[in-house]
Amino acid sequence: MEISTILWLFVAAFGASALGGVLGMASGIFIVPMLTLLFGVDIHVAIGASLVSVIACSCASAAPLLKGRLTNIRLAIVLETATTLGAITGALLIDIASTSFLYGLFAVILAVSARQMLSRRREAIDTSAPNINGWATVLRLHSSFPEPALGGETPYQVGRVPLGLSLMYGAGLISALLGIGSGVLKIPAMDTALRLPIKVSSATSNFMIGVTAAASAGAYFARGGVDIGIAAPIALGSVVGALLGARLLMGLPADKLRIFFVIVLALLAVQMLTSAFGVHISGGTA
Repeated sequence: MEISTILWLFVAAFGASALGGVLGMASGIFIVPMLTLLFGVDIHVAIGASLVSVIACSCASAAPLLKGRLTNIRLAIVLETATTLGAITGALLIDIASTSFLYGLFAVILAVSARQMLSRRREAIDTSAPNINGWATVLRLHSSFPEPALGGETPYQVGRVPLGLSLMYGAGLISALLGIGSGVLKIPAMDTALRLPIKVSSATSNFMIGVTAAASAGAYFARGGVDIGIAAPIALGSVVGALLGARLLMGLPADKLRIFFVIVLALLAVQMLTSAFGVHISGGTA
């Protein structure tokens, strides 16, 4: 591989990870279409490289978000059990999915996620007394986070944990099939089912995605599905970009972050939907 190509892969991964880190989706959701549409990489090879980058991105962004007390660690551990199981299931099913199906599924997931996030563009945090018999209370998942715009701590409640676990299984399954780190589904799931603030959803998702990706990346690597020449510069660029993205996340207002999320998802949905029908907007071929 030429040096110029390696540098472009690094730069592209840096930008993708900075953007993904802000949105809590790591870099996978952007790297898969980037590699397929711009660099002409086969989608299955792109998924392998993307999963490696997701692990690197999660490791890099976790520390500043933990220090900023935005990550709900207890909740992440509970949800990750379902997500990891889904990721293992998806890795076992990847060979039966066609390229067109993967592009189309990617587009549908992006569109649904954008619609869900837009419906809650005005964030409302539940301040009523928690259900003492609820899963979240028993597992001590309720918490608070610092909100500089409000000048102090903002408490929040976690609701409908069983529904959240079901959605997390689906997120892990889609993560393995598409190499997107599952943040694209985890954040809407936390937003609609668990009713978490957007910053907490993004930070907790960033913490979780590396574990989910590791569950399926191991299977890809064992089967020779990871191209080191592509994955190495992508992973390095992802680490640097994720550090920048995490710092931007802590300073952005919640409403602007949500609208930004919706715009990015809508644009990617259009690109991947056209690719499902064989039309590659950016000139790349899968």
